[in-house]
Amino acid sequence: MNSFISMIILYPVLSIILALISFWLPQMYPYHEKLTPYECGFDPLGSARLPFSMRFFLVAILFLLFDLEIALLLPLPWGNHHLNPTITFMWASSILILLTLGLIYEWIQGGLEWAE
Repeated sequence: MNSFISMIILYPVLSIILALISFWLPQMYPYHEKLTPYECGFDPLGSARLPFSMRFFLVAILFLLFDLEIALLLPLPWGNHHLNPTITFMWASSILILLTLGLIYEWIQGGLEWAE
């Protein structure tokens, strides 16, 4: 019980001390380079409204869709412990069939072609 009381006292005191130190220590002198936005290596002086490839956008959306598929199928091994694992298998199969049909449709429509 004694260690619990010391913990209750020590943690808030330590938090307050660290918060005060964080406001006291930094000497902020902003300069021009620090005030400019970080543009991941691109020229920040150019236009932000450059044309964007629609093909790249479609491929990025497809990547997100199939990445989400992995997140949906990750809990599948734990679904076998239910009373009826056949239902889990049917749901997983329906997700995979739906995504496969969508992939075939995109392939036929030419959505996976990078260059025109």
